[in-house]
Amino acid sequence: MDIQVKIEEIVSKIRSDPSLASKFTQDPAKTLEGILEINLPDDQINTLVSAIKAKLTLDQASDMLGNLKKLF
Repeated sequence: MDIQVKIEEIVSKIRSDPSLASKFTQDPAKTLEGILEINLPDDQINTLVSAIKAKLTLDQASDMLGNLKKLF
């Protein structure tokens, strides 16, 4: 399993579903385990949560920069 591909899939799901995004914000580890349908050890789930949060933040920053470019 390619972890980067899986992270992209999860980020896409979270971004496309406001309810899921809200759940992820409130309890990221539990939400991620629900999406993956597996129970991972805390260190592994926390690593994935960090990667997904980073990707979401990076995507949001990219979107904001794209919108700024449109202004100029």
